[in-house]
Amino acid sequence: MSIVEQPLTTIAEPLYARMTDTTKALVVQELQQTLGKAHVLHTPYDVALYEYDASIERARPDIVVLPSNNQEVAAIVKIASRYQVPVVPRGAGTGLSGGAIPVYGGIVIAFARMNRILSIDYDNLRATVEPGVVNIHLSQAINPHGYAYIPDPSSQRSCTIGGNVGENAGGPHTLIYGVTTNHVLGLEIVTPEGEIVEIGGETYDMPGYDLTGLLIGSEGTLCIVTKIIVRIVPVAEAVKTMIAVFDVMEDASNTVSEIIATGVIPAAIEMMDQMILQAVEADTHAGYPMDAAAVLLMETEGLRESVDAQLEQIVAICEKNHARVVRIAADEAERQLLWAGRKNAFGAVGRISPEFYVQDGVVPRTQLPYVLHCISDICQRYNLKVGNVFHAGDGNLHPLILFDAQVPGEIERVRLAGHEILEICAAVGGSITGEHGVGIEKQAEMALIFSEADLRIMQQVRTAWNPQQLFNPGKLFPLPGRCAEMRQL
Repeated sequence: MSIVEQPLTTIAEPLYARMTDTTKALVVQELQQTLGKAHVLHTPYDVALYEYDASIERARPDIVVLPSNNQEVAAIVKIASRYQVPVVPRGAGTGLSGGAIPVYGGIVIAFARMNRILSIDYDNLRATVEPGVVNIHLSQAINPHGYAYIPDPSSQRSCTIGGNVGENAGGPHTLIYGVTTNHVLGLEIVTPEGEIVEIGGETYDMPGYDLTGLLIGSEGTLCIVTKIIVRIVPVAEAVKTMIAVFDVMEDASNTVSEIIATGVIPAAIEMMDQMILQAVEADTHAGYPMDAAAVLLMETEGLRESVDAQLEQIVAICEKNHARVVRIAADEAERQLLWAGRKNAFGAVGRISPEFYVQDGVVPRTQLPYVLHCISDICQRYNLKVGNVFHAGDGNLHPLILFDAQVPGEIERVRLAGHEILEICAAVGGSITGEHGVGIEKQAEMALIFSEADLRIMQQVRTAWNPQQLFNPGKLFPLPGRCAEMRQL
């Protein structure tokens, strides 16, 4: 049974009418009294910037507010509840699944002003930040003292930690250390009733239900996060970064599986195919070979002796699987350049295509060769070009489907290709998302991996936390209209 034929969950998603001019005027007036006129945007020109994120979805908010503290967030929520207006939290707008898109208009809460690192406790290995703190800014603040914050999405120079919490973001270095949920100890949240509540705390393994784990990755549908307590870790004694160059994609994929199977878990294993390598090298000049079928960018860290031992094992496995060459970064400058190439890969693709659609499926590592072959076949069938750059160590694929929205019918073909890719990921025992979230993009595909009962239970959780469903409505769960769109495609 295809996804578009599967029955929808029985809990209906409410449909919100756009605010009338009269209601909008009243809401704007109350918000301005709370925040000041400068921090309440409501003209079509002013709110246009907030109608999109890094996905291909679009919807314009009625109002955008920029609070400076938790009390203002609570006041905003109370106003929205009184007028039954949807509320959508937004970090930096770098999300790739439409999570910050205001489907029904309403109020977008942008956290650009709540961007302070509130405290750093090196003795107890934790820091407290506001949701608008840019991911890399925390590591830049603590690196000189010998510490780091592990989750490092490719967009870490612009994405916010609040957004990372909403999507449970990962990154190249979460292979061995885990994703955002493994590095958050506690949250301060605002409930749909406008109450400020603390969840979790500053110590590990708090008693009671793991509400912190529930809220991380809930994509703004359960609460609004206003403060985050995160784990920080000492910087490793030794770090070695290397690239392995392959003339056959399957050899690179088999290398990944064999490395993990031997019990060697590097800090990162990233893969880039030829199309991505050519774009990256033209953009960054990091020294990647442009004629290779694939390159693995790998990093191992820890005690100096263990790093050297792991390095030897990894090199041997690469050579066994026909690596053309394995090159170890000579110094920190070369290491940073190699990583700059990987982190800038999405942006570099702009050199070869006006737009791209990135997917986020996850597959067992042993299925990488098969799934990559399927992705190529799917895109050829739809007459689309595709490049692959992804977290190979944990099987988190990021195929970038290139397109031009100005070409009639192309965006529809892109959506269909993306859907088929996720069908393949689910069919081999994987998932429809590894770190980008469901948002709007993958609502219909939720039925690929969850049963009717699964979806109903999850929606009951949402209803318990968010009974009026004013927090980020129209996200996560299959909608009849969304499935109808898939049928039409």
